[in-house]
Amino acid sequence: MKVLLVTLNYWPDLTGIGKYSGEMAEWLAAQGDEVRVVTAPPYYPAWQVNPEYSAWRYRREQVAGVDVWRCPLYVPARPTGLKRILHLASFALSSLPLLLWSGLRWRPDVVFVVEPPLFCAPAALLAARLGGGRSWLHVQDFEVDAAFDLGILKSRRLRDWVLAGERWLMRRFDRVSTISERMLERLAHKGVVAERRVLFPNWVELDRITPLQTVSPLRREWGFSDADVVVLYSGNMGEKQGLEVLIEAARQLGGETRLRFVLCGDGAARPRLEAAAAGLPNIVFKPLQPLELLNDLLGLADIHALPQRADAEDLVLPSKLTNMLASGRPVVATVGASTQVAEIVKSCGIVVPPGDPAALAGALGELAQAAEKRHALGIEARHMAEQLWDKERLLNCAFRN
Repeated sequence: MKVLLVTLNYWPDLTGIGKYSGEMAEWLAAQGDEVRVVTAPPYYPAWQVNPEYSAWRYRREQVAGVDVWRCPLYVPARPTGLKRILHLASFALSSLPLLLWSGLRWRPDVVFVVEPPLFCAPAALLAARLGGGRSWLHVQDFEVDAAFDLGILKSRRLRDWVLAGERWLMRRFDRVSTISERMLERLAHKGVVAERRVLFPNWVELDRITPLQTVSPLRREWGFSDADVVVLYSGNMGEKQGLEVLIEAARQLGGETRLRFVLCGDGAARPRLEAAAAGLPNIVFKPLQPLELLNDLLGLADIHALPQRADAEDLVLPSKLTNMLASGRPVVATVGASTQVAEIVKSCGIVVPPGDPAALAGALGELAQAAEKRHALGIEARHMAEQLWDKERLLNCAFRN
């Protein structure tokens, strides 16, 4: 099978979409499929192109048996609503010649395009039609809904126009998949018929992410004692996460001297968050860690924190959740009780209302004092990851059935 994968983010981007796109492409190549990837140079979440790449030139490389084509990309240093649109449009424009050429000359059996960005969907659809292959849109994040619900874009007329275009596009793909049941329901509301809707969750590499049997080496390296209870947030620091609530909870828990907060990652909101946390001795910020240290990082946590804004609920299922649970640690999530995240977390952690730092502080303080409860919830978290998100099973179901 020939598979053309269209994705803005790809390995070595330290983001969920880049991770899953890379792992899927390499898995297909290992199965004997021919895989071509059309993507951008790595730039996320720092919003700065990796110095080994160029933002303005095309580049072709072979990565783990995958034919990877990098396209020029505009990357704003300070992303705003308009600059984000220009950023996404630049990739849609620069990738267009490659997609059309691949459709006409390479003739893929499947054209698999990842949203975000939706901007690439029309060209991917056309490439599939030109080559006689099947078209597959995979929604990791309802970016259009999120952009307006979070106030990144504000025009009501623009929203109506863009949502209408999104519905028109989605109904023309042979298959439209997404990562959670609630997001699947949203696809139905957007007019995607049942026979074309597919649940394709994010996975976890269960042999790579495992509960640590010894103390994480990062605990010593970063100056934590055995008695410290570490609350970890690791991932993008953007608008959808609502990380301000975690900082305020840390402020309220300042008297709990054993409770330490680690915010590990990067993103557009990080400078603002560091300013808000200034003077709090129980919070440290760390950069994103390389993939080879991911298991040590996750194992550093005694408690994982998963903040989410109320207006982002069920627009995305945070990709970091699968690895959190696979690490065998409890999760405290700030989400509505009826959301998909709450359904998952309630048996292996604590769910508190979004935007409520007092409730978050109470849940974290409770778990900090209950080592046996943390252990029991962690066992259940690992069990859930094994039951729901095994990589081999999910990829085989998606591509071989």
